[in-house]
Amino acid sequence: MSEPLAYKLRVSRLRKTYGSVLALAGADLDLREGEFLTLLGPSGSGKTTLLMLVAGLIQPDSGEVWIDGRLATYAPAFKRDVGMVFQNYALFPHLTVYENIAFPLRMRRVPEATIRADVERVLEIVRLPDVAARLPRALSGGQAQRIALARCMVYRPSIILMDEPLGALDKKLRDQMQLEIKQLHVELGITVLYVTHDQEEAMIMSDRICVMNDAQIEQVGTPEELYFRPRTLFTAGFLGESNILTGEVAGVEGETVVVGAGGAKLRAPREPGLKDLGRVALMVRPERVAIQTTLAFASDKEAHNAVEGVLRDVILVGGVTKYYVTLDDGQNLVASTLTGDAKSLATPGSRVWLRWPVASTVVLSGGSRGP
Repeated sequence: MSEPLAYKLRVSRLRKTYGSVLALAGADLDLREGEFLTLLGPSGSGKTTLLMLVAGLIQPDSGEVWIDGRLATYAPAFKRDVGMVFQNYALFPHLTVYENIAFPLRMRRVPEATIRADVERVLEIVRLPDVAARLPRALSGGQAQRIALARCMVYRPSIILMDEPLGALDKKLRDQMQLEIKQLHVELGITVLYVTHDQEEAMIMSDRICVMNDAQIEQVGTPEELYFRPRTLFTAGFLGESNILTGEVAGVEGETVVVGAGGAKLRAPREPGLKDLGRVALMVRPERVAIQTTLAFASDKEAHNAVEGVLRDVILVGGVTKYYVTLDDGQNLVASTLTGDAKSLATPGSRVWLRWPVASTVVLSGGSRGP
């Protein structure tokens, strides 16, 4: 059985339970050729379950898995043409780097001359041409991860699956490996399905991100789409830092919705499907919020929202300074500015104004699930 080959991977209505525990609820997802797609979510959200179902390491209760246009729902793992990179590297400790990389080729009965050429090729790709004779214990964490990637790449699988592959590395090495894997993806055009709970890692490496929560897919989109235009409270709260204000819709003016929140009438671009009345949440990112001691922007009032409150705290976090403000209706907002640009605005206890563009305000349905 086959379908038109529009995607490298397509999962449809995929569901998995363990007894009474729902691990994945009817997931639908596509992966395009050459794409780097990340499954992002907290522990227990279903991301690793989805990856294991694609790999064929567990079987679904229902739904379908299509790989390269062929139905692979119940195909054994070794017939799916996928490669996998694990967090613990899974290198054979008694084999040299060369033999570790050669292993999947030997299992496929590839001629020795071809094995030698392919191993040398991938060692050059991962920039470790001189470690072929070493045992895994002689490698650093970053080197071992690159060798695990090389072993996965050497037989040219259709899709490379990565399950938290950088989780065991320290932050500096993790940051370096994020860029190296992303560079390899761009240079080689490989198709990657990646799992992480690290929001920053997902934003850096991904072409698209699939945000998961409570065994369901919350939203799929580019890092920019998810960051600036989240559709649910969970996505807004999980991906990056966000300010959330709740209030009642006071009216709709063309493509703009007016919401009573934060002790003021706030405006936002109207989202498709929004009802004219009801309780909603408004989101704005802290870096879009400016803080000032007076309301001195009457000339561009229509383009900006403004609320008043009391400055509770000012915290310097390296290159960013954060201002924590309690609004007149008791809700809280944070404004962020580059530390180098920070002025002596006010001291804790002072009354201040917060101001941000209407265009940077996102309306979220009050029924959306929060983090």
